[in-house]
Amino acid sequence: MAIVSQKVSDLSGKQGTDKQFAGVVVRQHPDIDQPKALDVLVTELGAFKDISEDLVILEITTPDGKKRDAYVPLEEFNKAADNMSQILKDARGTRGRVPGTKVGNGS
Repeated sequence: MAIVSQKVSDLSGKQGTDKQFAGVVVRQHPDIDQPKALDVLVTELGAFKDISEDLVILEITTPDGKKRDAYVPLEEFNKAADNMSQILKDARGTRGRVPGTKVGNGS
């Protein structure tokens, strides 16, 4: 007697070899409270329309120190100001010193 292990898609139940599968981790969804892993055939990945090119991911820190991530369509983000592209180019970076500051005692 032999034990046979078969890999099947969590989406369709179709069988495939290890090389035909992609691992998909669902990090956030209203129906779950922790990340979940799915085995999905590579041919089924098209079911997940990738909008990452048109998505702006923001980290928002409120005055009370709480942080949260916000996911905003690029078109909506750009509506926040008439010159959003220039505002982003001129904005300070998140690493290093604030522009205009000097190192040392100033002498």
